[in-house]
Amino acid sequence: MLKKTALLDAIAGTNRGLLATQQQKQAILAAIATLEDLNPTPRPVEAPNLLEGNWRLLYTTSKALLNLDRVPVYKLGQIYQCIRVETTSVYNIAEIYGLPYLEGLVSVAAKFAPVSERRVQVKFQRSIVGLQKLIGYTSPANFIQQIEAGKKFTAIDVPIQSDTQTGWLDITYLDNDMRIGRGNEGSVFVLSKT
Repeated sequence: MLKKTALLDAIAGTNRGLLATQQQKQAILAAIATLEDLNPTPRPVEAPNLLEGNWRLLYTTSKALLNLDRVPVYKLGQIYQCIRVETTSVYNIAEIYGLPYLEGLVSVAAKFAPVSERRVQVKFQRSIVGLQKLIGYTSPANFIQQIEAGKKFTAIDVPIQSDTQTGWLDITYLDNDMRIGRGNEGSVFVLSKT
């Protein structure tokens, strides 16, 4: 699809939005809006086979995510959002790189509940921040298996109990390998299935 290729071309070289100029941001948002108008899955929340899986972040306007790159001596690696439809679980995982053997990981586990055919309410439940080596991190899938098995990690591993730690996400485009979402803080997310 030409519109999808146009979006991917616009995103290329922006390092998930970290390097995007104001002009590039405007062009990307226009390409996103064009693609959203062509959404082949008008009821994405009711398409579990498409939602399920591990998604890699290609582009975002989320300051919370992009600010992870501002930690001294560290650089933001891959960011994943892994959705497990059967357990209504979502795992956000950001890999952080810098000094050898001190690669980090920032992760949040949450539950989601459908609100409409394209919106989900998200309630954050657990935050895990630590060194990949100490956590035993090798991949998002392996890490999620450990979380689901109830493992307590050698890291800052804390439950999130506040009712204020919630948000919502509109899934505005969904096909076999791309998902676009818009969050309650005005952020846009473009992800590809891994």
